[in-house]
Amino acid sequence: MNALNSSGSQSATIKETINSYLDQGLTDKQVIYNKVVADLGVPRPTVRRVARDMRNELLERIKILQSSIKEEGEEETGTA
Repeated sequence: MNALNSSGSQSATIKETINSYLDQGLTDKQVIYNKVVADLGVPRPTVRRVARDMRNELLERIKILQSSIKEEGEEETGTA
C-alpha cells in the first residue's frame, strides 16, 4: 500500500494505519511506527509528526469533554 503524495491524504492514510494497529491491540509506539513506515513507505519523521498531531487532537477533545462534565456537575449542584 503506498501513501498518496498530497500531504492531507498522506496524513489521513497514516492516521488510519496507526488507528488500525491500535485497534489490533498493538501498544508499543515504536512497533507501530515501524509497521507504518514499512507498510506505507513514508519517512519515520512523517509518521511521528502525524502521531503527535493525533495525540494533540485527542487531548483537545478530552479537555472539551472534561470541561463539559465539570459544567454539568456545577449545574446539578446549583453552583454554576
